[in-house]
Amino acid sequence: MKKLLLLPCFVVFTHVAFCQKDTLVRKLDSLSKKADSAGKQVNNTNPRAYNEATQMTPATFVTLEFSNLKQAFTKPFHMTGKDWASFAKFGVVTVALAFADETIQQKALETRNHNRTMRNISAQVTEFGGTYEGYTLAALGAYGFLFNNKKMQTTTLLAVQSYMTGAALQSVLKFITGRQRPLAVDPSEQGPEPKFWGPFHSIHDANGNKLNGSFPSGHTTVAFAAATVYAMEYKEKYPWVPWIAYPAATIVGLSRITENKHWLTDVFAGATLGYLTGKLVVNNYHRYAKLKSPKMKKNTVTFNVNYNMYGQIEPGLVYHIR
Repeated sequence: MKKLLLLPCFVVFTHVAFCQKDTLVRKLDSLSKKADSAGKQVNNTNPRAYNEATQMTPATFVTLEFSNLKQAFTKPFHMTGKDWASFAKFGVVTVALAFADETIQQKALETRNHNRTMRNISAQVTEFGGTYEGYTLAALGAYGFLFNNKKMQTTTLLAVQSYMTGAALQSVLKFITGRQRPLAVDPSEQGPEPKFWGPFHSIHDANGNKLNGSFPSGHTTVAFAAATVYAMEYKEKYPWVPWIAYPAATIVGLSRITENKHWLTDVFAGATLGYLTGKLVVNNYHRYAKLKSPKMKKNTVTFNVNYNMYGQIEPGLVYHIR
């Protein structure tokens, strides 16, 4: 009999648990509202706002990342008039820069081939959009945990989420666009051409090795995705952080051109995608923080009812001073 009673209780508990998770994801999803997740949102980045209530646990990390991916991939289906206007501006700038793609690529490759110092620097810098970025995030995260810096801990985990979200987005876009890389030469062409072949097109280098698409630049995307997180989280207390984060990400993007891996428009698109991804991730976390730590209005009065030791009901008013 006890087993029979436990079964419905377990079903109810499981149902409630999933409903709570689903409700949290829906509350975090700014696309269900008029406000855009990358819009103007006031975030509390004061170090005291990062505490046990807003701590990034493994479960929270997974829930937030699921919400990030959901919003990022469904954004095209929730575009507002303002969004389309911004997208049109992005398109105009991209088309304008496209006229310089081949010229920039040729000049960058020529300069690199005749400058050993640039070759060495470019080869090292470009890794900060790949392997070295992972080391950097690990070091910042270790600092946060060793010195019990809650804000650094959370910010680094947000940067990891931004990295993951940006990486997923750029991978899908590369597959869809199927753009030819500068180092890949199609048999039908005399030289590298910045063409978009679309999905399922095979791209190979001169040695026959298969390559993924070029648009957008993945290294640039993840570099700006992480840089935007740190810039947004620390710009209030340390205004110089964005002046370091964004230029560093820009140098990574430029190295992708000097390494002959990407066109100028690939880098521009990657920077834009990474920036928007970082904003989405940061804003998503702060919506979560507000849900977990709702602030009571200043000097509010609430009604309270208690039972005293004589079994009598004692109604009362509680005055909260903030």
